[in-house]
Amino acid sequence: MSGDQYKIQDQYGYYFLTMTVVYWLDVFTRAEYRDVIVDSLNHCIEHKNLELNAWVVMSNHVHLVGRVNGGQGMSAFLRDFKKYTSKRILELIEELPESRRDWLLDKFSWEARRSKRAENYKLWKDGSHAISLQNIDAMGKVDYIHMNPVRAHLVETPEHYIYSSAIDYSGGKGLVKVNVL
Repeated sequence: MSGDQYKIQDQYGYYFLTMTVVYWLDVFTRAEYRDVIVDSLNHCIEHKNLELNAWVVMSNHVHLVGRVNGGQGMSAFLRDFKKYTSKRILELIEELPESRRDWLLDKFSWEARRSKRAENYKLWKDGSHAISLQNIDAMGKVDYIHMNPVRAHLVETPEHYIYSSAIDYSGGKGLVKVNVL
């Protein structure tokens, strides 16, 4: 299978996206790091034409369902989102009393040198495993996203995991403004 199937073909189409931390490192174990993702998503919704339908932050990856409605499109959103969140999370790793600081920074530094795709540290894997929802059941992907914390045994029901849009699909109000499908 070619990697082309996971590339953004339509800059304004709906996608199921997966952004993964290098080596599947469990970075999002602290609320401060997860909050960077939440704040950045809200900023992109407010200022970058992001229309988000579903999201979840797990320990080592983020899933999104949505599209960019105008502006420079999905690729530009992903580039800017990953660049900002990477920079901010790395700053927090250096600032906070992080017991894994040296180990995490060493891994991110190694990946930057190995891949030659970043100057000092590389937090995110390249790509976003973009799957076009043009001919796919979008609600199936939304359910998949919302069941991630249940499958990981973090919660018993999806709407109890606050770093997800599942609460929005249960009639509540979550941390990120989503357009419920």
